[in-house]
Amino acid sequence: MAGNVQSLLGEDGRVVCERCAVADGFASRLMGLQGRRELLRDEGLLLSPSSSVHTAFMRFAIDVVFLDHALRVVGISARVPPWRLAGRRGARHALELPAGEAEARALRVGEALTFREIETNGLLDLALRA
Repeated sequence: MAGNVQSLLGEDGRVVCERCAVADGFASRLMGLQGRRELLRDEGLLLSPSSSVHTAFMRFAIDVVFLDHALRVVGISARVPPWRLAGRRGARHALELPAGEAEARALRVGEALTFREIETNGLLDLALRA
């Protein structure tokens, strides 16, 4: 997966995604999850900036969680199959998770998420620049 890897947490501190890679360059956003055979339950990919995604050339369905500039959930597209488009007005970032994980992790519209960088000496809070 692209970019640095971080944990993503919900408002109550629960882990939303244990290993979230960040794709913040043109090439990494364009490639996304193409070519992968699966996305494990603890994995995710944050496309930034992105208000829409495509699942062209993908082999599996995904959940897409759309976030605004402050990482607040503005929409969720569940179980998006291959060869589809999904988007949300007002989104600045798109979080791709395995199909069913948005519901399993109790994500909801309006919830604010935060990142924690994974480091060898512990967790360090990160602020995602809007």
